[in-house]
Amino acid sequence: MNVLLIGSGGREHALAFALAKSPLLVKLYAAPGNPGIGKLAELISVKVADHEAVISFCKSHDIGFVVVGPEAPLVAGLVDDLTAAGIKAFGPSKFAAQLEGSKGFTKDICAKFGIPTAAYGRFTDETKAQAYLKERGAPIVIKADGLAAGKGVTVAMNMAEAANAVREIFAGRFGTGECVIEEFMEGEEASFFALSDGVNVLALATAQDHKRVGDGDVGPNTGGMGAYSPAPCMTEALCTETLEKIMKPTVAALASMGHPYKGVLYAGLILTQDGPKLIEYNARFGDPETQVLMMRLKDDLLTLLMASVDGTLNKMSVRWRDETALTVVMCAKGYPGDVVKGSHINGLAQDFGKDVEVFHAGTALDGEFIVANGGRVLNVTGLGNTPRDAQMKAYAAVDKIDWPEGFCRRDIGWRAI
Repeated sequence: MNVLLIGSGGREHALAFALAKSPLLVKLYAAPGNPGIGKLAELISVKVADHEAVISFCKSHDIGFVVVGPEAPLVAGLVDDLTAAGIKAFGPSKFAAQLEGSKGFTKDICAKFGIPTAAYGRFTDETKAQAYLKERGAPIVIKADGLAAGKGVTVAMNMAEAANAVREIFAGRFGTGECVIEEFMEGEEASFFALSDGVNVLALATAQDHKRVGDGDVGPNTGGMGAYSPAPCMTEALCTETLEKIMKPTVAALASMGHPYKGVLYAGLILTQDGPKLIEYNARFGDPETQVLMMRLKDDLLTLLMASVDGTLNKMSVRWRDETALTVVMCAKGYPGDVVKGSHINGLAQDFGKDVEVFHAGTALDGEFIVANGGRVLNVTGLGNTPRDAQMKAYAAVDKIDWPEGFCRRDIGWRAI
Protein backbone atom coordinates (compact mmCIF):
# COMPACT_ATOMS: atom_id res chain seq x y z
CA MET A 1 0.00 0.00 0.00
CA ASN A 2 0.95 3.65 -0.32
CA VAL A 3 1.67 5.35 3.02
CA LEU A 4 1.83 9.04 3.90
CA LEU A 5 4.02 10.07 6.85
CA ILE A 6 3.26 13.43 8.45
CA GLY A 7 6.14 15.35 10.00
CA SER A 8 9.68 16.59 9.44
CA GLY A 9 11.77 15.76 12.50
CA GLY A 10 14.11 13.10 13.76
CA ARG A 11 11.17 11.07 15.02
CA GLU A 12 9.69 10.97 11.54
CA HIS A 13 13.03 10.03 9.96
CA ALA A 14 13.22 7.10 12.40
CA LEU A 15 9.63 6.10 11.59
CA ALA A 16 10.42 6.30 7.87
CA PHE A 17 13.51 4.13 8.49
CA ALA A 18 11.25 1.43 9.99
CA LEU A 19 8.28 1.84 7.61
CA ALA A 20 10.54 1.53 4.57
CA LYS A 21 11.37 -2.05 5.63
CA SER A 22 7.73 -3.19 5.60
CA PRO A 23 6.78 -5.82 2.99
CA LEU A 24 3.33 -4.17 2.91
CA LEU A 25 4.74 -0.88 1.66
CA VAL A 26 4.46 0.03 -2.03
CA LYS A 27 5.45 3.70 -1.81
CA LEU A 28 6.19 6.05 1.07
CA TYR A 29 5.39 9.76 0.92
CA ALA A 30 6.25 12.36 3.56
CA ALA A 31 4.84 15.82 4.25
CA PRO A 32 6.90 17.90 4.54
CA GLY A 33 9.77 15.56 5.47
CA ASN A 34 13.45 16.54 5.53
CA PRO A 35 16.54 15.66 3.45
CA GLY A 36 17.15 12.47 5.41
CA ILE A 37 13.56 11.30 4.99
CA GLY A 38 13.88 12.23 1.32
CA LYS A 39 16.23 9.28 0.81
CA LEU A 40 13.42 6.92 1.89
CA ALA A 41 10.26 8.69 0.74
CA GLU A 42 8.95 11.12 -1.85
CA LEU A 43 8.65 14.51 -0.18
CA ILE A 44 5.51 16.52 -0.87
CA SER A 45 4.71 20.15 -0.15
CA VAL A 46 1.15 19.74 1.13
CA LYS A 47 0.48 22.02 4.12
CA VAL A 48 -0.26 19.71 7.03
CA ALA A 49 -2.48 22.32 8.72
CA ASP A 50 -4.74 22.31 5.64
CA HIS A 51 -6.66 19.12 6.34
CA GLU A 52 -8.63 19.28 3.11
CA ALA A 53 -5.40 19.48 1.12
CA VAL A 54 -4.05 16.43 2.96
CA ILE A 55 -7.26 14.52 2.27
CA SER A 56 -7.18 15.53 -1.40
CA PHE A 57 -3.60 14.29 -1.75
CA CYS A 58 -4.47 10.98 -0.10
CA LYS A 59 -7.35 10.41 -2.51
CA SER A 60 -5.40 11.38 -5.61
CA HIS A 61 -2.40 9.21 -4.69
CA ASP A 62 -4.28 6.16 -3.41
CA ILE A 63 -2.94 6.49 0.13
CA GLY A 64 -4.02 3.48 2.16
CA PHE A 65 -2.60 4.58 5.50
CA VAL A 66 -1.45 7.84 7.12
CA VAL A 67 1.01 7.96 10.02
CA VAL A 68 0.84 11.23 11.95
CA GLY A 69 4.14 11.87 13.72
CA PRO A 70 3.99 15.19 15.63
CA GLU A 71 1.61 16.24 18.37
CA ALA A 72 0.29 19.49 16.82
CA PRO A 73 -1.66 17.84 13.93
CA LEU A 74 -3.10 15.30 16.39
CA VAL A 75 -4.29 18.01 18.77
CA ALA A 76 -5.70 19.87 15.74
CA GLY A 77 -7.85 16.85 14.81
CA LEU A 78 -6.15 15.67 11.61
CA VAL A 79 -6.87 12.02 12.38
CA ASP A 80 -10.58 12.82 12.93
CA ASP A 81 -10.83 14.51 9.54
CA LEU A 82 -8.94 11.74 7.72
CA THR A 83 -11.11 9.09 9.34
CA ALA A 84 -14.28 10.98 8.41
CA ALA A 85 -13.04 10.99 4.81
CA GLY A 86 -12.62 7.22 4.87
CA ILE A 87 -8.81 7.28 5.12
CA LYS A 88 -7.10 5.12 7.72
CA ALA A 89 -4.82 7.15 9.96
CA PHE A 90 -2.62 6.27 12.92
CA GLY A 91 -2.93 8.49 15.97
CA PRO A 92 -5.50 9.48 18.58
CA SER A 93 -8.56 11.61 17.96
CA LYS A 94 -8.58 15.32 18.82
CA PHE A 95 -10.38 14.57 22.08
CA ALA A 96 -8.02 11.76 23.11
CA ALA A 97 -4.95 13.80 22.10
CA GLN A 98 -5.79 16.14 24.97
CA LEU A 99 -3.76 13.70 27.06
CA GLU A 100 -0.82 15.65 25.64
CA GLY A 101 -2.54 18.84 24.55
CA SER A 102 -3.73 19.69 28.06
CA LYS A 103 -1.81 18.74 31.19
CA GLY A 104 -4.83 19.76 33.25
CA PHE A 105 -7.05 17.36 31.29
CA THR A 106 -4.67 14.50 32.04
CA LYS A 107 -4.34 15.38 35.73
CA ASP A 108 -8.13 15.46 36.08
CA ILE A 109 -8.39 11.98 34.51
CA CYS A 110 -5.72 10.68 36.88
CA ALA A 111 -7.60 12.09 39.86
CA LYS A 112 -10.94 10.68 38.74
CA PHE A 113 -9.70 7.19 37.86
CA GLY A 114 -7.08 6.70 40.58
CA ILE A 115 -4.03 6.74 38.30
CA PRO A 116 -0.87 7.37 40.37
CA THR A 117 0.58 10.83 39.77
CA ALA A 118 1.66 13.96 41.65
CA ALA A 119 -0.78 16.04 43.70
CA TYR A 120 -1.66 19.18 41.76
CA GLY A 121 -3.60 22.40 41.33
CA ARG A 122 -4.97 23.71 38.02
CA PHE A 123 -5.25 27.47 37.49
CA THR A 124 -6.50 30.03 34.97
CA ASP A 125 -5.91 32.94 37.37
CA GLU A 126 -2.37 34.08 38.19
CA THR A 127 -3.25 35.45 41.62
CA LYS A 128 -4.73 32.13 42.70
CA ALA A 129 -1.77 30.26 41.26
CA GLN A 130 0.70 32.41 43.19
CA ALA A 131 -1.32 31.93 46.38
CA TYR A 132 -1.21 28.15 45.86
CA LEU A 133 2.57 28.39 45.45
CA LYS A 134 2.96 30.18 48.78
CA GLU A 135 0.78 27.56 50.43
CA ARG A 136 2.77 24.63 49.02
CA GLY A 137 6.33 25.98 49.02
CA ALA A 138 9.36 24.77 47.05
CA PRO A 139 10.63 22.60 45.47
CA ILE A 140 7.64 22.46 43.17
CA VAL A 141 6.87 21.90 39.48
CA ILE A 142 5.23 24.50 37.22
CA LYS A 143 3.77 23.44 33.85
CA ALA A 144 2.18 25.41 31.03
CA ASP A 145 -1.08 23.63 30.21
CA GLY A 146 -0.80 23.41 26.43
CA LEU A 147 1.78 22.23 23.90
CA ALA A 148 5.16 23.82 24.53
CA ALA A 149 7.62 21.66 22.53
CA GLY A 150 9.04 20.18 25.72
CA LYS A 151 9.99 23.59 27.11
CA GLY A 152 6.95 24.55 29.22
CA VAL A 153 7.99 22.82 32.44
CA THR A 154 9.97 24.39 35.29
CA VAL A 155 11.24 22.33 38.21
CA ALA A 156 11.55 25.20 40.69
CA MET A 157 13.90 24.61 43.62
CA ASN A 158 13.04 27.94 45.28
CA MET A 159 10.03 30.24 45.54
CA ALA A 160 11.49 33.04 43.41
CA GLU A 161 12.01 30.64 40.49
CA ALA A 162 8.52 29.21 40.96
CA ALA A 163 6.83 32.63 41.05
CA ASN A 164 8.70 33.73 37.93
CA ALA A 165 7.67 30.55 36.06
CA VAL A 166 4.01 31.24 36.85
CA ARG A 167 4.37 34.87 35.69
CA GLU A 168 5.91 33.74 32.38
CA ILE A 169 3.02 31.35 31.70
CA PHE A 170 0.35 33.96 32.33
CA ALA A 171 2.33 36.52 30.31
CA GLY A 172 1.77 34.21 27.33
CA ARG A 173 5.29 32.90 26.81
CA PHE A 174 3.90 29.44 25.95
CA GLY A 175 0.72 30.61 24.29
CA THR A 176 -1.59 29.46 27.06
CA GLY A 177 -3.35 31.18 29.92
CA GLU A 178 -3.49 28.15 32.16
CA CYS A 179 -0.98 26.35 34.32
CA VAL A 180 -0.72 23.22 36.40
CA ILE A 181 1.28 23.25 39.64
CA GLU A 182 2.43 19.86 40.92
CA GLU A 183 4.19 18.47 43.94
CA PHE A 184 7.86 17.73 43.42
CA MET A 185 8.45 13.98 43.19
CA GLU A 186 11.83 12.38 43.76
CA GLY A 187 13.09 9.37 41.83
CA GLU A 188 14.59 8.25 38.55
CA GLU A 189 12.71 9.15 35.37
CA ALA A 190 11.95 6.74 32.54
CA SER A 191 9.76 6.50 29.44
CA PHE A 192 7.31 3.66 28.72
CA PHE A 193 5.62 3.16 25.37
CA ALA A 194 2.53 1.15 24.43
CA LEU A 195 0.13 0.87 21.52
CA SER A 196 -3.61 1.03 22.08
CA ASP A 197 -6.50 0.19 19.75
CA GLY A 198 -9.06 1.69 22.11
CA VAL A 199 -9.54 -1.56 24.05
CA ASN A 200 -6.33 -3.58 23.95
CA VAL A 201 -2.94 -2.30 25.11
CA LEU A 202 0.31 -3.72 23.73
CA ALA A 203 3.45 -2.81 25.67
CA LEU A 204 6.35 -1.71 23.48
CA ALA A 205 9.66 -0.79 25.09
CA THR A 206 11.33 1.49 27.62
CA ALA A 207 13.79 4.33 27.22
CA GLN A 208 15.43 7.14 29.14
CA ASP A 209 16.15 10.57 27.74
CA HIS A 210 18.20 13.57 28.81
CA LYS A 211 16.17 16.76 29.02
CA ARG A 212 18.70 19.28 30.33
CA VAL A 213 20.92 21.00 27.78
CA GLY A 214 24.23 20.51 29.58
CA ASP A 215 26.45 17.65 30.68
CA GLY A 216 25.58 16.42 34.16
CA ASP A 217 21.93 17.37 33.64
CA VAL A 218 22.41 21.11 34.12
CA GLY A 219 20.85 24.07 32.33
CA PRO A 220 17.35 24.61 30.92
CA ASN A 221 15.00 21.86 29.79
CA THR A 222 14.98 21.01 26.09
CA GLY A 223 13.02 18.79 23.74
CA GLY A 224 15.62 16.10 24.48
CA MET A 225 19.42 15.95 24.10
CA GLY A 226 19.71 12.19 23.73
CA ALA A 227 18.19 8.87 24.73
CA TYR A 228 18.84 5.18 25.07
CA SER A 229 16.77 1.99 25.15
CA PRO A 230 16.11 -0.18 27.05
CA ALA A 231 16.07 1.65 30.40
CA PRO A 232 17.86 -0.61 32.94
CA CYS A 233 15.84 0.87 35.81
CA MET A 234 12.58 -0.40 34.28
CA THR A 235 12.53 -3.98 35.52
CA GLU A 236 9.96 -6.47 34.28
CA ALA A 237 8.00 -5.96 37.51
CA LEU A 238 7.96 -2.17 37.08
CA CYS A 239 6.87 -2.52 33.45
CA THR A 240 3.98 -4.74 34.52
CA GLU A 241 2.99 -2.33 37.29
CA THR A 242 3.07 0.60 34.87
CA LEU A 243 0.95 -1.27 32.36
CA GLU A 244 -1.66 -2.37 34.91
CA LYS A 245 -1.88 0.75 37.10
CA ILE A 246 -1.23 3.56 34.62
CA MET A 247 -1.57 2.64 30.94
CA LYS A 248 -4.56 0.28 30.95
CA PRO A 249 -6.63 2.44 33.34
CA THR A 250 -5.99 5.46 31.10
CA VAL A 251 -7.18 3.62 28.00
CA ALA A 252 -10.24 2.37 29.92
CA ALA A 253 -10.94 5.93 31.10
CA LEU A 254 -10.96 7.35 27.57
CA ALA A 255 -13.17 4.49 26.37
CA SER A 256 -15.65 5.17 29.20
CA MET A 257 -15.78 8.81 28.08
CA GLY A 258 -16.79 7.70 24.58
CA HIS A 259 -13.46 8.58 22.97
CA PRO A 260 -11.37 5.39 22.64
CA TYR A 261 -7.63 6.03 22.50
CA LYS A 262 -6.08 4.64 19.31
CA GLY A 263 -2.39 5.24 18.78
CA VAL A 264 0.82 5.19 20.74
CA LEU A 265 0.72 6.18 24.38
CA TYR A 266 3.99 7.50 25.76
CA ALA A 267 4.16 7.77 29.53
CA GLY A 268 6.83 9.87 31.19
CA LEU A 269 7.33 8.16 34.56
CA ILE A 270 9.09 8.79 37.82
CA LEU A 271 10.07 5.80 39.91
CA THR A 272 9.20 6.80 43.48
CA GLN A 273 9.40 4.86 46.75
CA ASP A 274 5.68 4.18 46.27
CA GLY A 275 6.16 2.76 42.77
CA PRO A 276 5.96 4.32 39.29
CA LYS A 277 3.94 7.50 38.96
CA LEU A 278 2.89 9.39 35.85
CA ILE A 279 4.65 12.68 35.17
CA GLU A 280 2.85 13.33 31.89
CA TYR A 281 1.56 11.68 28.73
CA ASN A 282 2.53 12.25 25.13
CA ALA A 283 0.05 11.21 22.45
CA ARG A 284 2.75 10.30 19.91
CA PHE A 285 6.11 8.62 19.71
CA GLY A 286 8.87 10.38 21.63
CA ASP A 287 11.66 12.42 20.12
CA PRO A 288 14.50 11.36 20.48
CA GLU A 289 13.20 8.07 21.96
CA THR A 290 11.74 6.88 18.64
CA GLN A 291 15.21 6.88 17.15
CA VAL A 292 16.44 4.28 19.65
CA LEU A 293 13.20 2.26 19.60
CA MET A 294 13.24 1.89 15.83
CA MET A 295 16.87 0.72 15.92
CA ARG A 296 15.82 -2.12 18.26
CA LEU A 297 12.46 -3.09 16.69
CA LYS A 298 12.54 -6.52 15.02
CA ASP A 299 8.93 -6.69 13.80
CA ASP A 300 7.08 -4.85 11.03
CA LEU A 301 6.16 -1.37 12.25
CA LEU A 302 3.46 -0.84 9.62
CA THR A 303 1.63 -4.04 10.64
CA LEU A 304 1.69 -2.95 14.30
CA LEU A 305 0.40 0.56 13.56
CA MET A 306 -2.39 -0.79 11.36
CA ALA A 307 -3.47 -3.18 14.13
CA SER A 308 -3.84 -0.17 16.43
CA VAL A 309 -6.25 1.44 13.96
CA ASP A 310 -8.08 -1.81 13.11
CA GLY A 311 -8.64 -2.91 16.72
CA THR A 312 -6.60 -6.12 16.43
CA LEU A 313 -3.75 -5.53 18.86
CA ASN A 314 -4.92 -8.55 20.87
CA LYS A 315 -3.60 -10.67 17.99
CA MET A 316 -0.21 -8.92 17.95
CA SER A 317 3.11 -9.37 19.73
CA VAL A 318 6.30 -7.39 19.36
CA ARG A 319 9.96 -8.39 19.47
CA TRP A 320 13.00 -6.26 20.25
CA ARG A 321 16.71 -6.66 19.74
CA ASP A 322 18.58 -7.35 22.99
CA GLU A 323 21.21 -4.72 22.23
CA THR A 324 21.19 -1.17 23.56
CA ALA A 325 20.49 1.69 21.19
CA LEU A 326 21.73 5.17 22.10
CA THR A 327 21.20 8.46 20.27
CA VAL A 328 23.09 11.73 20.64
CA VAL A 329 21.28 14.90 19.57
CA MET A 330 23.46 17.42 17.74
CA CYS A 331 22.11 20.94 18.12
CA ALA A 332 22.79 24.36 16.66
CA LYS A 333 24.72 26.58 19.05
CA GLY A 334 22.35 28.66 21.14
CA TYR A 335 19.74 25.92 21.58
CA PRO A 336 17.31 25.85 23.42
CA GLY A 337 17.39 29.61 22.88
CA ASP A 338 17.73 31.45 19.59
CA VAL A 339 19.82 29.70 16.95
CA VAL A 340 21.26 30.75 13.62
CA LYS A 341 20.02 28.66 10.70
CA GLY A 342 21.85 27.89 7.47
CA SER A 343 25.24 26.60 8.62
CA HIS A 344 26.65 23.84 6.42
CA ILE A 345 26.97 20.27 7.73
CA ASN A 346 29.60 18.11 6.02
CA GLY A 347 30.48 14.46 6.24
CA LEU A 348 27.00 12.97 6.35
CA ALA A 349 27.49 10.88 3.20
CA GLN A 350 30.26 8.73 4.68
CA ASP A 351 29.79 5.15 5.90
CA PHE A 352 29.44 5.24 9.69
CA GLY A 353 29.16 1.45 10.02
CA LYS A 354 26.29 -1.02 10.06
CA ASP A 355 25.36 -0.23 13.69
CA VAL A 356 25.04 3.55 13.24
CA GLU A 357 22.24 5.63 11.74
CA VAL A 358 22.20 9.41 11.47
CA PHE A 359 18.62 10.64 11.59
CA HIS A 360 17.90 14.13 10.30
CA ALA A 361 15.84 16.39 12.56
CA GLY A 362 16.22 20.08 11.74
CA THR A 363 17.95 20.01 8.35
CA ALA A 364 17.27 21.49 4.93
CA LEU A 365 18.88 21.54 1.49
CA ASP A 366 20.77 24.59 0.22
CA GLY A 367 21.57 23.51 -3.33
CA GLU A 368 23.62 20.36 -2.85
CA PHE A 369 24.50 21.16 0.77
CA ILE A 370 22.82 19.95 3.96
CA VAL A 371 22.29 22.91 6.29
CA ALA A 372 21.00 23.36 9.82
CA ASN A 373 17.36 24.45 9.88
CA GLY A 374 16.40 24.32 13.54
CA GLY A 375 17.58 23.80 17.09
CA ARG A 376 17.88 20.03 17.27
CA VAL A 377 19.46 19.12 13.95
CA LEU A 378 20.83 15.55 13.88
CA ASN A 379 20.29 12.36 15.92
CA VAL A 380 23.41 10.18 15.77
CA THR A 381 22.34 6.70 16.86
CA GLY A 382 24.45 3.68 17.71
CA LEU A 383 23.55 0.06 18.46
CA GLY A 384 25.79 -1.93 20.77
CA ASN A 385 25.97 -5.02 22.95
CA THR A 386 26.14 -2.80 26.06
CA PRO A 387 25.22 0.83 26.82
CA ARG A 388 28.95 1.69 26.77
CA ASP A 389 29.38 0.02 23.37
CA ALA A 390 26.39 1.89 21.92
CA GLN A 391 27.68 5.14 23.39
CA MET A 392 31.14 4.67 21.89
CA LYS A 393 29.70 3.99 18.44
CA ALA A 394 27.42 7.02 18.56
CA TYR A 395 30.14 9.44 19.68
CA ALA A 396 32.66 8.03 17.20
CA ALA A 397 30.15 8.94 14.47
CA VAL A 398 29.50 12.38 16.00
CA ASP A 399 33.23 13.11 15.84
CA LYS A 400 33.30 12.31 12.11
CA ILE A 401 30.66 14.93 11.28
CA ASP A 402 32.09 18.30 10.24
CA TRP A 403 29.82 20.96 11.73
CA PRO A 404 31.64 23.67 13.74
CA GLU A 405 28.37 25.48 14.47
CA GLY A 406 26.91 22.45 16.24
CA PHE A 407 27.24 21.02 19.74
CA CYS A 408 26.05 18.05 21.77
CA ARG A 409 26.17 16.67 25.27
CA ARG A 410 29.08 14.29 25.79
CA ASP A 411 27.53 12.18 28.57
CA ILE A 412 24.44 10.62 26.99
CA GLY A 413 23.79 7.25 28.61
CA TRP A 414 25.61 7.97 31.88
CA ARG A 415 22.83 6.49 34.01
CA ALA A 416 22.91 3.16 32.22
CA ILE A 417 26.71 3.06 32.15
